[in-house]
Amino acid sequence: MKINEAVLKKTAKLCKERGVVIPTFAQMKDPSKAPASAHARLKKVGMNDLDPANLFRITWKNDAKTGLFGGVNYLEIPKSITGIDARVIGLVGKHFPTGAHKVGAAFSCLAPRLVTGEFDPTSQKAVWPSTGNYCRGGAFDSALLGCTAVAILPEGMSKERFAWLKSIGAEVIATPGTESNVKEIYDKCWEIKKTRKDCVIFNQFEEFGNPTWHYHVTGGAIEEVFEKVKGKNGRLAGYVSATGSAGTIAAGDYLRVKYPAVRVAASEAQQCPTLFMNGFGEHRIEGIGDKHIPWVHNVRNTDMVVAIDDEDCMRLLRLFNDPAGRKHLLAEGVEKAAVEQLGLLGISGISNMLSAVKLAKYYELDKDDVVFTIFTDSVDLYGSRLVELEQAHGKYTPVQAAMDMDRRMRGANTDNLRELNYRDRKALHNLKYFTWVEQQGRTSDELRRLWDPEFWTETFASAKEWDKLIGEFNARTGLN
Repeated sequence: MKINEAVLKKTAKLCKERGVVIPTFAQMKDPSKAPASAHARLKKVGMNDLDPANLFRITWKNDAKTGLFGGVNYLEIPKSITGIDARVIGLVGKHFPTGAHKVGAAFSCLAPRLVTGEFDPTSQKAVWPSTGNYCRGGAFDSALLGCTAVAILPEGMSKERFAWLKSIGAEVIATPGTESNVKEIYDKCWEIKKTRKDCVIFNQFEEFGNPTWHYHVTGGAIEEVFEKVKGKNGRLAGYVSATGSAGTIAAGDYLRVKYPAVRVAASEAQQCPTLFMNGFGEHRIEGIGDKHIPWVHNVRNTDMVVAIDDEDCMRLLRLFNDPAGRKHLLAEGVEKAAVEQLGLLGISGISNMLSAVKLAKYYELDKDDVVFTIFTDSVDLYGSRLVELEQAHGKYTPVQAAMDMDRRMRGANTDNLRELNYRDRKALHNLKYFTWVEQQGRTSDELRRLWDPEFWTETFASAKEWDKLIGEFNARTGLN
């Protein structure tokens, strides 16, 4: 770990002038540990205001009513929707700044470089390669620091993402394709590395700050919710996460330590089944870029791969949010309170929920079993998609709602999933070679090191060292 003292002095000066106090991993996990001054500032700051105090809202514990902190934000999907005895619970990402939990992963890639002087926010731009929410989170974090963000994302992503990025002052680079076109994003990163010396790239697919944040913060949040709801005989039976950049699935590594019997499932689109069958293609589940195995994915800790049809997700998006769909759900006996909260699931959240149901059916889980997943963002980011669906297919009708509930939700079964044995996991791990060694400059020795469980133990333990450095940096500014 190298410290660039000259850059560190400039960064500390900038943070002092802007009133930036950097939260530790421990404070993002438990915001009650944040300094009293941060709590006082937040009383006057809106969730999405470009105020540095909002760095302390990078947590699963934001209270949307008070603007301060409470318990973990989560939503249980009732049996009247899932049709299964096992409980399905998702952490809710809407209540983060930007409306998605990716702001946490982005900041945890940025913070280590800030406190070591590897990134100079006074003279350099932060580049955020993404398929959507990560670059939004990075642009938000950059704006709080007062530095320029460069957001890279596929041109086919939702209009809401592009409009928001432009409104926040980010430089936006739209690459060819849609959700599945991650290589085109990497190609743009290499071009920037070669031609723009004022840029530093924070690549979520290879930055270990991403999974480390989820290991401690997301994993800890799930543990807290489970201990609250488990009752007398509750078992934490499963954890499901879309792979995407493979940051969020690292919460499964944490849960494995706490609950060794947990099954960890990686979810992806059936139209682009990279993990499921080394496949490729285009899909519409925004937020889970694919066609490769991210460098930061600890594949050795993945028990199952579940492939979800993106048509199921788009139809359930309408069922959960269109008035005709909600009316049908109420007629089916779904509780009004549950129906009113279904907007907390964006497209990838719906995909995760379906994956959780499929896992529960495969393992024949019962009422004592709890399966956790992540509702990354909400329908707020997909209003344009609902409009497009109506333009393409016409007004949503009660008949369509009944069909979608019966076939797409209740009809979810155990097809298109694969339980992984040791050799399966090793084969998926080896696929990293073709992206990371052949294309992205990594070495074979580094790849072999990633197969060693001790590597991940050491990596996740690094949060303590980062917290120490963050504390020393805040002391430099005199604002802590």
